[in-house]
Amino acid sequence: MNGAESLVHTLLGSGVDVCFSNPGTSEMHFVAALDRVPGMRCVLGLQENVVTGCADGYWRMAEKPAATLLHCGPGLANGLAGLHDARRARSGIVNVVGDQATYHRPYDPPLTADTEGWARGASAWVRTSMRAADVGADAAVAVQAARTSPGQVATLVLPSDASWDEGGVVAPALPAPEPPQADPMAVRTAARVLRDKRNVLILLGGLALREGAQRWANRIAAATGARLMAEGSNGRIQRGRGRLPLERVPYPAPQAIEALKWVEHLIVVNAKPPIGFFAYPDTPSKHYPEAASVHVLTRYEQDAEAALRALAEELNAPDAPMPDPGPRPEAPRGAFSPEGLARCVAALMPEGAVVVDESVTYGRSSFAQTHAAPPHDWLQNCGGAIGYGPPVATGAAIGAGGRRRVIALQADGSAMYTLQALWTQARERLPVTTLLLSNRKYQILLGEYANVGANPGRTALDMMDLGNPDIDWVRIANGMGVEAARADTLEACGDLISQASSRPGPFLIELPI
Repeated sequence: MNGAESLVHTLLGSGVDVCFSNPGTSEMHFVAALDRVPGMRCVLGLQENVVTGCADGYWRMAEKPAATLLHCGPGLANGLAGLHDARRARSGIVNVVGDQATYHRPYDPPLTADTEGWARGASAWVRTSMRAADVGADAAVAVQAARTSPGQVATLVLPSDASWDEGGVVAPALPAPEPPQADPMAVRTAARVLRDKRNVLILLGGLALREGAQRWANRIAAATGARLMAEGSNGRIQRGRGRLPLERVPYPAPQAIEALKWVEHLIVVNAKPPIGFFAYPDTPSKHYPEAASVHVLTRYEQDAEAALRALAEELNAPDAPMPDPGPRPEAPRGAFSPEGLARCVAALMPEGAVVVDESVTYGRSSFAQTHAAPPHDWLQNCGGAIGYGPPVATGAAIGAGGRRRVIALQADGSAMYTLQALWTQARERLPVTTLLLSNRKYQILLGEYANVGANPGRTALDMMDLGNPDIDWVRIANGMGVEAARADTLEACGDLISQASSRPGPFLIELPI
């Protein structure tokens, strides 16, 4: 058995049975092992940022890691934006990166790079397997690291001779560490604040946004009068009827500061106190009041549901019904608006849908319009590296077993970064409906330009314009093997959403906004 075969056997034995790949020459023995050893689903991405983004989306829905296969340091570099977003979303990934043979590397061939150094910025665990005999054991530790709460990027660098040399050993699966529990003193402190103080906000993030944790948070809020909010960007929120109608901390600094100005005590649960996405002149970095007291119930890696349950019991909080979000919206008619599109999605999404949101500026009002939709999951860009949406939608569809319709709310400018994901959706026949928001500009940059107090001139406007020439998304999607159509009204959009949801495979709807 060679090292590559021991790697595949160990990954499969550790529960990793999907590999998102874009292989190169140094990885051919790993590819050959994937061919010889049955059990691994191999999904090809045509650019490495598609590969890493797919692995991110897969973790968010499957709640277990996939492997990636990237070609040497430059392939890793191409995928780093996806790994950055995955790290911020706290997604577990076993990131396998090929490398030069150990004896060839000292000659400094062209693809030689500081692969470990590049990986460290986006990885919680990095190791290079120097011998075939080490590969299996290293892979088992990589999977364990990826599964460490709440989820981590683990990068295993695989020199080609460690793949092809004989002497590989299959390593047994290692247990995933149990998530640490909240400090009992933190629970008692939060209970005291909720009993004795006014103007308390409980800010939920991470695993505190799953349905079980939400039910305990709702009991606490109903018993104490505290308010509940979600962080501004979240890896996965379980939403819709029967779940909490949570609003997020707004993205724009003035709105966030206004929304939080009343807070005197802030209890964070798998979250951190709200800060600005960027700095602006004469604007505070903190969006909550400087005088507010911050209390940590759980850190990101701690068990949020257990902590909220303990807090509810400490408060003797009785069971409470989830708030009624009101009737489900009806499909709207007329011209496009942010609120109208959100109501259209809420009216027509199938139960159990997964919404992958990279709508950027256009979708900021979506939450208030979709509380009464059927139960669904909502995935957001946590790291800010654009182009996250198409790959994450692709991986989420696979992570959900291909049984749930994924609705991708996708801005046109950011879609251009990873449009190759459409090809993977077509090849894998994935149930992804992309609502392509085509305003032919980087709208968010126009807003940011104003936020720093500048007035854009011709040169600046040209650098934010995507309309010379116009990008034809219907033709691009067709060229990638994806059915597509253009909708110019909300009625047409709704008809196409319904049609796409009733058939297998991907569909793209271009929406001129």
